[in-house]
Amino acid sequence: MHVRRFDSLDALRGLAIVWMTVFHFCFDLNYFGYLKQNFYADPFWTWQRSAIVSLFLFTAGLGQAVAVQQGQSWPRFWRRWALVAGGALLVSIGSWAMYPRSFIYFGVLHGMAVMLIIVRLTAGWGRWLWWLGVAAMTLALLAPWGHAAWPALDFLNQRLFNWLGLISRKPITEDYVPLLPWLGVMWWGMAAGAWVQRKQPHWLALNLGTAGKPLAGLGRWSLSYYLLHQPVLMGLLMAISALR
Repeated sequence: MHVRRFDSLDALRGLAIVWMTVFHFCFDLNYFGYLKQNFYADPFWTWQRSAIVSLFLFTAGLGQAVAVQQGQSWPRFWRRWALVAGGALLVSIGSWAMYPRSFIYFGVLHGMAVMLIIVRLTAGWGRWLWWLGVAAMTLALLAPWGHAAWPALDFLNQRLFNWLGLISRKPITEDYVPLLPWLGVMWWGMAAGAWVQRKQPHWLALNLGTAGKPLAGLGRWSLSYYLLHQPVLMGLLMAISALR
């Protein structure tokens, strides 16, 4: 089966990668003492993180819509899924070495691995995906009120269950992308991708020109780049710090 890639979709993913790199570089500068910022509470940084994760997950939903339309088989899906799941495992191991008290046990790749399966299984639900996205986000927003009304729900804050996202307090971890509300973003990406292919297919075939080609190329290697960029950035800053 011939699989067609769309530069516009890859460039959107590439844009998320560039934004993420700038964000993480600033985070690393802060870690090594070159900046004095609160990345965990300052809205300037927390909203950027939310926007970056949203862009990644929305694009992943778009990609799934294209894959389904092109007839991607389940074996091919599982091969690509295994790369994401394997990447999530590497992130957990690496973050354990760097941040043993706040290692990443359910970050963006972990969440994406679970969400991809759910989104693929619900790919044929049409317009209901929009409403499912709304429901996912609403449940996450209402969770703190649910905990306040029913204290017995506190078990949902434990690590065994907090990956669902129905929490009243954020866990101590360097990256946390639970199922809710983020599954809603990927559902919206899937719904938007199906709509574009049905109503405006020419959007996917946009000519990005010379300026857009590097972004598209970067977007095609998003997983590899994601896994490598932080070790490279941290390594460079460690070397600079050692020379000071």
